[in-house]
Amino acid sequence: MVKIGDLQLTDFPLLLAPMEDVSDPPFRKLCKQQGADMMYTEFISADGLVHDAEKSFQKLEIFDYERPIGIQYFGGQLDSMIRAANIVEGANPDVIDINYGCPVAKVACRMAGAGLLQDVPKMIELTEAVVKSTNKPVTVKTRLGWDEKTINIIEVAERLQDVGVKALTIHARTRKQMYKGEADWTWIAKVKDNPRMHIPIFGNGDVDSPQKALEYRNRFGVDGIMIGRAAIGYPWIFREIKHFFETGEEMLPPTTEERVEAARQHLQTSIEWKGEKLGVVEMRRHYTNYFRGFHNIKTYRSRLVEEYSPAALFGILDEIMEAYAEMELTKSW
Repeated sequence: MVKIGDLQLTDFPLLLAPMEDVSDPPFRKLCKQQGADMMYTEFISADGLVHDAEKSFQKLEIFDYERPIGIQYFGGQLDSMIRAANIVEGANPDVIDINYGCPVAKVACRMAGAGLLQDVPKMIELTEAVVKSTNKPVTVKTRLGWDEKTINIIEVAERLQDVGVKALTIHARTRKQMYKGEADWTWIAKVKDNPRMHIPIFGNGDVDSPQKALEYRNRFGVDGIMIGRAAIGYPWIFREIKHFFETGEEMLPPTTEERVEAARQHLQTSIEWKGEKLGVVEMRRHYTNYFRGFHNIKTYRSRLVEEYSPAALFGILDEIMEAYAEMELTKSW
């Protein structure tokens, strides 16, 4: 049993990564249905919370069926991180997660997210202050270091644990790599094998199949795996990994009916949560992934991303169901 403070998870939990513009309630609901053991919200700006930004506060919304769930936020200023932690705690997540891994310039170059890998003392100061300001377990997601010359994850992990962090997720790339190149999980193994470490260590990066999940679990000794991009448009990755762990056999890929139904549910809950206009528009980024591998899907996809009427969109999905019902599909990866 893996424990984050007093929170008990499964023996080897599969976690849904916090992904900006992806890990919202409509998407999280699908991943939960398909076996995600723990999920995180999109990351939220501490400054946005402190200054009552509507978009930031909307991201705080979580639902009981999602539990256990963590709310992730980021920032670089002591006062706003403390004040935001109190706001996040008010939303009653199971854990509060601090983002020290976001590599995008607008975050990292303002000394937040992965930017704080360049100033470990400040990272530790911020983390300790957050830990002391809340009764919730505090966890962290970070990267190996700023670049290949400054990989400092072993020191960072020890110091975060020392100030009270209850679990650590490591994306096995540097900030300089962004999301390119191969993730180097050997560094995660070094953290896990460090005799000083006793908190759960979760690995993240490049796990996109049940086979790789099993290999990385056995090879690197992590306590669980966080899955991000491989789940976009394919929430079935969680059930497939669990099935492979239990049986050593691959599951059949989701049927056309399952894919269409997932897209329908995603669209419906997106409209319900965001409103019709925004729900329709923000759903457009997902259609390609749901129907990846469908032969000659381009015409349908073009219609899906150009249409504004929910009724018409559901009608197009019905057309896809009818047209592809008998097609045998294989995984695209």
